[in-house]
Parts: sequence; structure tokens; C-alpha cells
Amino acid sequence: MDRAQLADFLRRRREALQPSDVGLGDGARRRTPGLRREEVAMLAGMSVDYVSRLEQQRATQPSEQMLTALTRALRLTLDERDHLYRLAGHNPPDRQGMTDLVHPTLLRILDRLHDTPAMVIDDLGTTLVQNPAAQALLGDDLRFEGLDRSQVHRWFTHPEGRDVYPPEDHDHQSRTQVAALRLAMGRRGAQDPRGRAIVDDLLRRSPEFRTLWELHDVAERVGEDKRIVHPELGLIEVTCQIMTPNDDSQRLLVFTATPGTPSAEKLDLLAVIGRQAFA
Repeated sequence: MDRAQLADFLRRRREALQPSDVGLGDGARRRTPGLRREEVAMLAGMSVDYVSRLEQQRATQPSEQMLTALTRALRLTLDERDHLYRLAGHNPPDRQGMTDLVHPTLLRILDRLHDTPAMVIDDLGTTLVQNPAAQALLGDDLRFEGLDRSQVHRWFTHPEGRDVYPPEDHDHQSRTQVAALRLAMGRRGAQDPRGRAIVDDLLRRSPEFRTLWELHDVAERVGEDKRIVHPELGLIEVTCQIMTPNDDSQRLLVFTATPGTPSAEKLDLLAVIGRQAFA
């Protein structure tokens, strides 16, 4: 870990960004260029103290999860991301196949969706980024590590995670997720490391997954009406719209409700909760 170069790199990348680049308002007049440390901390989901210690060469070695969060917060390119990993003493992620770097078009749209739950996932069901409203609606998907980063893997290995949907919708969700995973593996190739690890582990651990996988159903994730069970607000009926860039590796999910309905009122409340948590 090269503390001096890491500190300098993070500071200069922070100063090169404007609030509008990341969907934030300019706010009060700024005495220094770029983003404030507290803004980077909010975007990365970490403490201001840790960001400060990184820039002051006083921090412990950041984990790969923290580096991924900083990559997204600072809108780094692939080359910049790899440089960040090396300065922090880690090997950069493999560039072969799909990448965790969020597609810039999807990120620009997400930055402007302040009051609407939205998130970006990859074709293996891994949540790459959520806005605060989406975290308030669905919970913080970014806290998971390893194979559990994939929603598909969690669906079949952590039954408590299914509580976000009514029990009568579970069978549909199981079939949809397996069919989408089949399609992703066809695009990635049978020996894709991440996809293969998810499939092999689920085949070993989940009889339900094994039964559905053997059906060889294939289907793209498409927008649909969903019923979300929120732990405090109860049932929320939403429409999930999906935007996909040309390479099909990532998709932006946007959750809306019919105006004037109880579900729309609940989403409005969750947007306020999300903004407060973000602040």
C-alpha cells in the first residue's frame, strides 16, 4: 500500500468532480474546488473520518469492497480504478467478461433520480449501486459480500430475504431469477468464473434451484408490476421499469407507483426517509 500516492490520487480525483457530476446540488458557495470529503463519504457509504484518514495517509488498508465504493463515488474509469487498487495494495479486478464498473449512461440517469427508487444490477443479479430511495424500499444490498452479492444466490440460500415479496409471489420470482441466470450464463459462457461459482454453489445447496435449473428455461429480465412488502409500511404495489445499455451486462431498475394511490404515498414517504439517511 502506497499511502502517499493513494492519498494524493483520491484528493485529486475528488477535486476534479463537481457536485452536478454526481447528481448533487451546488449548495452554498464553495471555497475549494470539487467535492467535499463528506460528499464523497455519502456517495461511497463510508464515514467521513475514514475518507479523511485516507487522504491524510493515516488509514489502514482499505478493503476491496471499499475500493469498489470509492470507484463509483469518484466516477473512476477502468484505468483509474486499476490504479486505485494497485496503490491500495490489491490486485485490480479481472477485466475479462463483465465488470462491476457501472455503465456511465446508467449512472448519469441514476444521479438524477432523487425521489424515485432506482438501482443498477448486473446480469448475475449483483447490485452495483442503489440510490437512497431504493435502499429505503428494499434494504441495503451493497452490504453483502462474496457469492451473496448476487440477489439470485441470496434468494435460494437465505430464505429470510424472500420476505420482501408476498409468499404467493415466491414461485414466480424463483422461476424468473433462474431463467434470467440461465440467459446470462449463455451470454457469458459456461466457464465464466463468477457465474459458474454461483451456479455450482446453488446446485449443491438448493434442491429448489436444482429443479428449476434442470428445466432450462431462459428469459430476459423485463419490466413488470411487483408487490413489495416493506417492514414498516406494509404492501407497496410498484411498476419496475428496466433500462439496458447495448451490451446487456447491466440494467437500471426504476420503481414507480400509480399517482394518487396509497402505494405512491408510501413511495413518497420512503423518498424522504432515503434523503434523510443520505444526508
